Amino acid sequence: MSDDRPLPLMHALNARASQALANWDLGAQTPELLKYRENAVFRVTLESGEPAALRLHRPGYHDKEALVSELSWMAALREAGLRVPAPVPTPDRRQTVALAANAEFGEQYADIVSWMTGIPLGQSGVPLAYSKDRLADIFRTLGETMARMHAASDAWSPPPSFSRPAWNGDGLLGETPLWGRFWDCPGLLPDEAVRLSGLRLFLRERLGALSSLDLDYGLIHADLVRENVLIDGDHVELIDFDDGGYGWRMFDIATALFKNRGEPHYERIQAALIEGYRVVRSLPDSALETLPLFMVLRSITYIGWIGERIQTPDAATRLRRYVADALALADNLKTGDGK
Repeated sequence: MSDDRPLPLMHALNARASQALANWDLGAQTPELLKYRENAVFRVTLESGEPAALRLHRPGYHDKEALVSELSWMAALREAGLRVPAPVPTPDRRQTVALAANAEFGEQYADIVSWMTGIPLGQSGVPLAYSKDRLADIFRTLGETMARMHAASDAWSPPPSFSRPAWNGDGLLGETPLWGRFWDCPGLLPDEAVRLSGLRLFLRERLGALSSLDLDYGLIHADLVRENVLIDGDHVELIDFDDGGYGWRMFDIATALFKNRGEPHYERIQAALIEGYRVVRSLPDSALETLPLFMVLRSITYIGWIGERIQTPDAATRLRRYVADALALADNLKTGDGK
């Protein structure tokens, strides 16, 4: 993997991965860094010779209870026939291990999950490289898979210690949203901050008005972007449940569609995903009519997310784009266009 990060950081990451890997007693090997964004993910080899993914979780984001809960949920989905990673416990049956703070990293946790064989659906900002008919097939399958995930989650009985975040009114619009305070994050222009503060109040009212619809609510992936949807022939695999928790199922649907809105065949994509979902699980028209609202709710989370990473090289450019996108979607929602 080529990377322009400083060599000392890369050496520290590799050393940290080797420290974590020692807990699985898999013999001498050098973990291969695959990506380093929110978490650091390495390719390692199990005793069977099969590859697996070693994850070093970002310090301070989830505690041990939440991480073990994520792995338990993934295992339940796997048992239900979903193509998702399965946890690989240590020889003494630990699903996650704690790594003490050192000079380079704070205290953090590590785990290993099974390897998935598919390739990412695409990359954010890059046009999808599939024909119109193939896109329809993929998103129909994605809709079916998402509905199966929601159904399997509802059928599962989590253990009493289960703990995952909630993408509810507070998680999206409260004083401390899960992905950051989008209305007063660093880098906003004064006019943007005023408009986003007003939008926050508007969205709180709109969410409150949904109580009569009894929208489907339960465990959701919450980050079904292109990079987390893998294509393996006629099958779809779902990875990276790091942000998964409780939320409206329409939020999952909005997330899967959100960054595909610029595709020339977007109407076909949306129709196929909804069609596939409805093959497996009920999705009333009254719920589908809330999609424009959940598109806006999804859009504001990206503002908060980049606002907490404002020192990254392209943060200012992305912030401008995210704000413009959210405000345009909000204006359409207010005028009833909703597109």
